[in-house]
Amino acid sequence: MKKNQNEKVNICVIGAGYVGLVSGACFAELGHHVICVDNDPGKIAMLEKGIMPIYEDDLERVVKKNVKAGRLHFSNFIKEGMLHQGRRAEAIFIAVGTPPRDDGSADLSTIEKVSEEIAKNMAGYTVIVEKSTVPVETCDWISKTVKRHNKKGIPFDVASNPEFLREGTAVWDFLKPDRVVAGVSSKEAEAVLKRVYRPMKGAKVLFTSVKSAELIKHASNSFLAAKISFINAVANICEKTGADIEDVAKGMGLDKRIGSSFLKAGIGFGGFCFPKDLEAFYWLSRRKGYDFELLKTVKDINEGQKMWLVKKAEDELWNLEGKTVAMLGLAFKPETDDMRFAPSIDIAREFLKRGAKVRGYDPISQENAKRAIKGIYFAGDPYDCVKGADCICLVTEWKEFAALDMKKVLAAVKHPILIDGRNLFDPAKMRELGWTYTSVGRP
Repeated sequence: MKKNQNEKVNICVIGAGYVGLVSGACFAELGHHVICVDNDPGKIAMLEKGIMPIYEDDLERVVKKNVKAGRLHFSNFIKEGMLHQGRRAEAIFIAVGTPPRDDGSADLSTIEKVSEEIAKNMAGYTVIVEKSTVPVETCDWISKTVKRHNKKGIPFDVASNPEFLREGTAVWDFLKPDRVVAGVSSKEAEAVLKRVYRPMKGAKVLFTSVKSAELIKHASNSFLAAKISFINAVANICEKTGADIEDVAKGMGLDKRIGSSFLKAGIGFGGFCFPKDLEAFYWLSRRKGYDFELLKTVKDINEGQKMWLVKKAEDELWNLEGKTVAMLGLAFKPETDDMRFAPSIDIAREFLKRGAKVRGYDPISQENAKRAIKGIYFAGDPYDCVKGADCICLVTEWKEFAALDMKKVLAAVKHPILIDGRNLFDPAKMRELGWTYTSVGRP
């Protein structure tokens, strides 16, 4: 019993956003004692009342379960997070925001401030674990910052433990990961992280150097973004030749060297990870004297794919001036309320720029969308959204939309024009119902 007790780790997670809150809740689910710290009093107040500040499947259950069990706590103060109820944090995970600057680099100022605060409150050997997505060499700067403000000379290590969570399935991804990557520079740090992840039975834990771990995250996301842009480029060729992108993608995916994941043609990727990480990786490569031009091409293809939907609507309506366009789905992907870098933002702005009236609806991200997109009508349900529309554009492939009564929708629109930006519907069925139907890369 004593051995099992010693296996548990006192953890402080700084940042209670998508990564920090999910990580903190899941660390508690593994049996560790966790305190999540965030400088937003409103967010902490919500969490203490059992209200989730973000939408993420199964997160509310895991949070409430572990709060009730006494394993998960919340605070506005890093000092309290590092010493909570007499427990000193052995591992501190930094999961704060690293928003992109105009030049594509990541803004790491919050990480610097957090590092200073950690240094001033250490009371014993501590492993400081960078979990935010950051450019390689960030951990070196964290280490320098902590040394500069660590007046008592308390020993510490800085490690990199990048996250690979998909919004919508983040809790599952954390508890049942493909792999856990940990970059360490000492046996002591490795031992602590082994204790952190030991309860995760069967998980593949890869220990690397710190710089390798930092690079793995950017390289992984950039590769997946490239895979999406590649299949979208192929979809454009399919449209010009009469081939079917669904068949092409299936044929490619059967090759074990390629695999079927991320070979889904559509209107491009969004969210906070892929666009930001792609930009940061490209910025880093140029800073180091290597022009990683492939990454720029991946971005350009993705930006162009958003405008594919606008062009298709224009092809059907001729002039967009004064026409009403209904956008079904606004979040960057299903099962999340995240609007950061959502394709819907640029698409809606382009429609408005060309004089169209835009109606939008999303099952979950409606409130966030209202802050991100100005000048459009936000409908109360999908049928209200399509009422009187000259054209419907499917932007996010929510299951709710697949279950719509398309005869009812047909009766509500002004013109039976459906532009399917996610290949959600069956082309033959839509045309049989009387729709003028267009999808991505399908004849």
